[in-house]
Amino acid sequence: MSVYYSSTDHFVLLPVILLALFGCATLLFDFWLFPDARQRRFLVWFLLIGEAFAGVALWRQQSFLNQHGGSINAFNGSLVVDGFSLYFHWIFLATTTLVGLISYRYFEVREEHHGEYYGLIMLAQCGMFFLASGNELVTLFIGLETMAVTFYVLVGFLRADKRSNEAALKYLLLGGFSSGFLAYGFSILYGISGSTKLNEIASAVAARDPFDPLLFLAIATILVGLFFKVSAAPFHMWTPDAYEGAPTVVTAYLAVGSKAASLALLVRLLTGALSTAHAAWEPLLIGVALLSMTVGNFAAVTQTNTKRLLAYSSINHAGYILLGLVARNTIGLQGVMIYILVYAFMNLGAFLVLTSLASKGIAGEDINDLNGLMQKSPAHALWMLVFLLSLAGIPPTAGFLGKYLIFLGLLQSGHYILAIFAALYVAVAIYYYFRLVRAMFTQKQENAVAPTTSLGMKLALGVTGVLTLVIGVYPEPWLRFAQWSITR
Repeated sequence: MSVYYSSTDHFVLLPVILLALFGCATLLFDFWLFPDARQRRFLVWFLLIGEAFAGVALWRQQSFLNQHGGSINAFNGSLVVDGFSLYFHWIFLATTTLVGLISYRYFEVREEHHGEYYGLIMLAQCGMFFLASGNELVTLFIGLETMAVTFYVLVGFLRADKRSNEAALKYLLLGGFSSGFLAYGFSILYGISGSTKLNEIASAVAARDPFDPLLFLAIATILVGLFFKVSAAPFHMWTPDAYEGAPTVVTAYLAVGSKAASLALLVRLLTGALSTAHAAWEPLLIGVALLSMTVGNFAAVTQTNTKRLLAYSSINHAGYILLGLVARNTIGLQGVMIYILVYAFMNLGAFLVLTSLASKGIAGEDINDLNGLMQKSPAHALWMLVFLLSLAGIPPTAGFLGKYLIFLGLLQSGHYILAIFAALYVAVAIYYYFRLVRAMFTQKQENAVAPTTSLGMKLALGVTGVLTLVIGVYPEPWLRFAQWSITR
């Protein structure tokens, strides 16, 4: 059989080709054209141009789907562009662009501004692309490892910071361990089906008993690997250390981009290739979801470091997303898609505020660093309030919409006890989020300097803050987008 590169393959790969070219060119330009650290601010513009080109390519793909329907397959079905993949590609593009906007000033203050950073985050986005569009096991695994390797480097980007080095080493060791589990599970699926294509695997899985020992072993090991990637308990050990030790801008990207990409893989597998084996994986998801909400909430209550608090908060949010998959109905899946979208903006926004606090030499990593923020910078305090209310799920913010859809999906599927537990844990989350609110609005800090904000930071805060409010107040377009993503 002859193998060739068709125009369809090029059309599907165009966004990731552009990102890879701009990412590699960034490394070369940094070495040849911008040896002076002060000139490296131009690399931010180069990243923005690359993201704009990728955005145009994504828009062309979405317009094609709107006109012709269905999906676009490439490389003999190894890659697919459909509503589901495009939904995540837009999230990846938005988060990478926003993180790139705020990174220059942060690394300039830390005297660690290196041009390869911008190339790495674009290459990480390339890995995310394959996780959302991959329709074959080898492609998915390569995409996952491409993303993971770049984050191993990014977490340890502050080379003179021992915490950053330690966090990168822990992340590397545990990440490699989890990838081993995932590869082992993939190899069993290949042995069962004789193929690495997800549609052929789905047929083989449907022909077997869900509790067939070999199939159950494959499901369990795959879930262990993916639970690590999405920071679900009890596979969350790396999360607080990596979040605390990494540069704050990298923590924001890790918490949003990496988690969204890993969830894209998890959702595609559980709703596609492994959907007929739900009797086997549903109890595992329920147990992990409840444990994630329990560990995440009660560990966050005791934290004094804001990055560790948000790390445990992310474990809690992973539990809510898993519950949406447990519901296994249209509302639950729509809730998962909306939750991932709103989580990206509200969580990224919270880290943006912490990043701006560090721009004037304030650490921004202790709750006490937020003391009196309302007096020092009302804009930062009010935006942080919006993000915290959304993370807690308080209306009319976007976070409430995500939780509401998850609860509704659970109730419609008859999981009443799970819905009650999930609702009760909201009260715990409100408590520790409002510790930050209390510090900003009621505590005082003497001789504190107000944080200064770059143009990029102002733009990023405005985008994340406005979207966090708009999605909650006017949800109809976003609900239609989420519905489109799961039906195309």
